[in-house]
Amino acid sequence: MHVDHVAIAVRSIDSAAERLRHLTGYMATTAKVTNSRQKVNVQFLGKPGSIPIKLIEPSADDSPLWGSLRKGEGLHHLCFKVADVDEACQTLVTGGARLLAPPEPGEAFDDHAIAFLYLGLGLNVELIDTDARRGKRESHE
Repeated sequence: MHVDHVAIAVRSIDSAAERLRHLTGYMATTAKVTNSRQKVNVQFLGKPGSIPIKLIEPSADDSPLWGSLRKGEGLHHLCFKVADVDEACQTLVTGGARLLAPPEPGEAFDDHAIAFLYLGLGLNVELIDTDARRGKRESHE
């Protein structure tokens, strides 16, 4: 299990991506993709030699993300890449984590399984088992 990306909840991906580009040099590495099950839009940003950032914004008025955004924009979750999402969920739940969303296809990951858990310590995590990214842009490095 290793950190794959950091997710930041924002009200507007376009505004946040521009701000991060200007302040940190992070550039969009994917197109904006809608995850219909989570009711969010996501876009990945990257920078050579650095961990990816995933910006997430609500895609609908009833998006659960609005609950987090009432507290303000900011860190939403850490994503860990694992060999098997189902097995990792079982291991974490057995160890005391709380399952928030069981494994299901994630559109931003070309429908590979994703799951969300709460580990305690104020930390939500996402689990994935792929490097696939829908809407991936060609690298300009």
